[in-house]
Amino acid sequence: NLDVCRREHALYAAALGDKLGLHLIELHADEGLPDCPFVEDVAVVCGETALITRPGATSRRREVEEVKKVLEDLQLNVVQMTDENATLDGGDVLFTGREFFVGLSGRTNQRGAEILADTFKDFAVSTVPVHNALHLKSNCSMAGPNLIAIGSSEAAQKTLKTMQQMSDHRYDKLTVPDDHAANCIYLNIPNKGHVLLHRAPEEFPESVKVFEKLKDYVLIPLPATELDKVDGLLTCCSLLIYKNENMGV
Repeated sequence: NLDVCRREHALYAAALGDKLGLHLIELHADEGLPDCPFVEDVAVVCGETALITRPGATSRRREVEEVKKVLEDLQLNVVQMTDENATLDGGDVLFTGREFFVGLSGRTNQRGAEILADTFKDFAVSTVPVHNALHLKSNCSMAGPNLIAIGSSEAAQKTLKTMQQMSDHRYDKLTVPDDHAANCIYLNIPNKGHVLLHRAPEEFPESVKVFEKLKDYVLIPLPATELDKVDGLLTCCSLLIYKNENMGV
């Protein structure tokens, strides 16, 4: 339902911009690129560096052009992935604040992970096989400092176990009953503190009960029923960039 999808996307943008006060840069829609709302997949931003990816779906390759222009205008150090043997979707990249996990999926390969590691040399990079999901972050995300939200399915738990084995650090986990509910957006915003954007209770009521147990969090439920039908989740629709002022693209 396209009308519902547009309303859900508008609520998403309003939560980031109006409710949280982030500087929001909204890109023009391109009717020739139906996946263009999922901007997370075409860039990985960490600190002052942005890696422009080479999406695994060939139909999405042109999406990088518009995002690259914006990131260059923001005066980030922009690195473009040009190796034709590499593929990388941002949805397969989980940055914990201390290291990267890169999902090896139908959209991301080993060469893509190697280029990410070359780009962000200050951080360890580990690869994780993706099982029964489009992306690594289809069933996990960061829900706070040192806290990984993870779905309860066998595939999701296998992913978590692999990440735990690959890392020297011990992360806390927040297990939710629904895999797609584990994809959430965590922000630490001055004067607001810990903020978590998560799926709405009408979609995943049992998972929302888990989020509601988090102490000292501002919780913002957002529906994404229509985007979910095409494997679009909350993290997919924005790139979070930490500059002198908070900013989301």
